[in-house]
Amino acid sequence: MAEHARSDAREGGLSRADARRMWGRSVDVLTRVVRIAGSVCAALLAIHVVFTLGGANPDNGITEFVASAADTLALGFQDLFMPADPQLEVLVNYGTAALFWLVITGIATRILTSLR
Repeated sequence: MAEHARSDAREGGLSRADARRMWGRSVDVLTRVVRIAGSVCAALLAIHVVFTLGGANPDNGITEFVASAADTLALGFQDLFMPADPQLEVLVNYGTAALFWLVITGIATRILTSLR
């Protein structure tokens, strides 16, 4: 009898337990995507800082790609601080942008996890 009731519930659509599992999996996937995206953004900013401080060739294709991505991802932090040393300026501004991405990613993943 219980099997008959269970099969009737599934014929009309998803059971509540199945819907909850599907929701939980969806939130887990979204949380992973957000965490990875935020980490990649912070990593690109950090790599730009390393390339700049290390004196990487600015005409190299990899350096150009990272610098272009970092400029986009800095979200206005590029000129937040204006120290006299240009290398210190890159370190402070792009480093702050990388920290911003890590903090925002952490907040977003906590919010998403709470929706589970």
